Amino acid sequence: MATKPITLPASGHRGLYFYAVLGAAIIVFTGFAPSYFLKGFFGTPPLYPLLHLHGLVMTSWFVLFATQSWLIETHRVRLHRRLGIFGALLAAMILVVGAAVVTINAREGRVPPAAPIPVVVFLSYANLLVFGVLVGAAVYFRGRSEFHKRLMLLGTLNLLTAAISRIPLDFIQSGGLLTVFGLPDLFIVACVAYDTLRNRRLHPAFAWGALLSIAWPLLAIWIGGSSAWAKVTTWLLG
Repeated sequence: MATKPITLPASGHRGLYFYAVLGAAIIVFTGFAPSYFLKGFFGTPPLYPLLHLHGLVMTSWFVLFATQSWLIETHRVRLHRRLGIFGALLAAMILVVGAAVVTINAREGRVPPAAPIPVVVFLSYANLLVFGVLVGAAVYFRGRSEFHKRLMLLGTLNLLTAAISRIPLDFIQSGGLLTVFGLPDLFIVACVAYDTLRNRRLHPAFAWGALLSIAWPLLAIWIGGSSAWAKVTTWLLG
């Protein structure tokens, strides 16, 4: 994934990526502790095999993101490049396994009660699509680290909605879809604001990437609630 040269990041970026990774890890662990990481303590129902694979793939992505950030900070670029190939394959697995899990859960009625099934299904598919677009763009710009790392961060932060929706806080559980998708947007805006203030300019990757991240849930809710998509969902779920 990295045949082009990678320019090492300027000093002073460690704070943003360190705290972004730390915050994302806390959110993921908190959201999925009862059903995955600590399910033995919570006595939650067993998971079917594909869900175990999904959990492993998603966890691996966050671990890899943290590792890749650390490798660049320590100037271990060659290993970063080698792991980048694995990262591209892992991203593809997230798309395939994630779409399969969304479809199976919808067929079996295991979807959040906050919205009709067609809306939840379209939101989930759109979330995976946006992740794929951002990570794909990051791979394309792998030789331009200032674009690459920001797009990777945005793609990773777009994966937080599932974890946030499972955090047992009243304002999240009663807030509906706008809360679930709005909280990651706040995280993204905070990262963009920090980066912009530190560098005294809004980086183009953060500009259009953040705009996409904020706009897509609103569009997806609208499309997911349409009668046309309801027919497609009925066909998909058989």
